[in-house]
Amino acid sequence: MLVGAQLTSSERGNRKSRRRQKRSNTNTMQTVVQRLFETCREVFSGPGTVPSPGDVMRLRSVLDTITAQDVGLNLNMRCFRQSDGQQPRITYLHLHECDKFSIGIFCLPPSGVIPLHNHPGMTVFSKLLFGSMHIKSYDWVDTLNDPYDSFPGHTNNIGQVGPSLAMVKSDGVVTAPCDTAVLFPNDGGNMHCFTALTPCAVLDVLGPPYSDDEGRHCTYYNDFAFTSFPGDAIIQSNGDSYAWLEETEKPEDFVVVGAPYRGPRIIEN
Repeated sequence: MLVGAQLTSSERGNRKSRRRQKRSNTNTMQTVVQRLFETCREVFSGPGTVPSPGDVMRLRSVLDTITAQDVGLNLNMRCFRQSDGQQPRITYLHLHECDKFSIGIFCLPPSGVIPLHNHPGMTVFSKLLFGSMHIKSYDWVDTLNDPYDSFPGHTNNIGQVGPSLAMVKSDGVVTAPCDTAVLFPNDGGNMHCFTALTPCAVLDVLGPPYSDDEGRHCTYYNDFAFTSFPGDAIIQSNGDSYAWLEETEKPEDFVVVGAPYRGPRIIEN
């Protein structure tokens, strides 16, 4: 358009329409993240509580609608690039944390691994925003109903020395788009590990978050085949698979770095 030329009423209308559309798109992005935050505030009551089935479905339905674009992510970001000759680093984007819940995003380059770990007393919602990853998860076998409790080397008392028996809850590849996964304090695969097959982003909501002061310490485990210890006469029961889990130190090659979250901000009213 020439300098000094006047806009027709039609052109002015088109420009205003485009500006309104741009503002509308921005507000939509903010609304998705803000709605997640508001729903979390309503769903999580704090330590020692588990959301009701209805609240689980409500929060899950919100997470199921969220995309990578809604939180400002794209595959060209540095955190999704693979480093030649180096152990892939995991990047964590912090959105919010309080005493009742936390919201954050784990960004994994190809071959990035989040090792086997637990979520004591927590309900966790994990939404794979994009990519493919292998997930393996476990739940502890209930001591009161454990037919293998007398096996040599098996204490099944978490926190004591020696391996404990766990049931495999999942062991397979998950590819986005997919439903939000939910784990509970004693069910749903409370201990899990992620291995990225492609660049991946996982939106995580924890309620309540980890807290060493309140006894919610993140513990890491090595897993061993069910036949790895003496006395393992029974390999499977009712089609379920089992493994021995033993506490270990945080792997030295597991590195998580923080990075600024560039998506829509959460407004805490």
